Amino acid sequence: MAYGMDVVPPADMLCGAGNKYVAEAKRQLFGQCGIDLLAGPTEIGIIADDSADPSLVACDLLGQAEHDPNSGQLLVCLSESFARKTLDELNKQLAVLPTKEIAAISWNDNGKIYIADDRDEAISISDDYAPEHLELHVKDTDYYFNRLTNYGSLFIGEETTVAYGDKSIGTNHILPTSRSARYTGGVWVGKFLKTVTYQKMTPQASIEMGKVTARQCEVERMLAHAITATVRTERYSK
Repeated sequence: MAYGMDVVPPADMLCGAGNKYVAEAKRQLFGQCGIDLLAGPTEIGIIADDSADPSLVACDLLGQAEHDPNSGQLLVCLSESFARKTLDELNKQLAVLPTKEIAAISWNDNGKIYIADDRDEAISISDDYAPEHLELHVKDTDYYFNRLTNYGSLFIGEETTVAYGDKSIGTNHILPTSRSARYTGGVWVGKFLKTVTYQKMTPQASIEMGKVTARQCEVERMLAHAITATVRTERYSK
């Protein structure tokens, strides 16, 4: 698509999710054409307080772990007891998981469990990780919703699992990974809009701006630049 396909002209923009080969192709092509973002491998973050169900939290962590041996999983708890219960559940479920060959590698290599002192620290940990997908298994979902800033897409409440976003719920699922949610969101209509600027001077404005510009250029030893400003100051002053 970047180089054109017979009757199809070369694309100006490449967008979409894909595996590591797609990501590498987009990386190499960036500059020749635009890209949306470099996505993958997938990630899940879960913030869970003691009101959450450890078995459901463990289930959702493994749901993303099966994607890829390099997938990332983050669990932020509010107590050590909940963390231990969830870890026990995860190991039980992993033992009988049909895709445990991949999920076990992913969890063992990339799984993380943090115990936060309070809700604000839990938010801080999550925002630093900036997960692609973030689930809230907490009693007061609004508290977190109103304060979290870094995530690709937020799944609010235990009723809303990441798999819904993957397959059926309808929200965009081409999302930032590898902490890029700190500075960008997923694909949206703005990715296809281009911002351009313009400027137009009157002769009098060009006189005043030319004087300032010429001085700045001379300080920087950009003398040809300075001349382009000076000739206008002289021309419009006559």
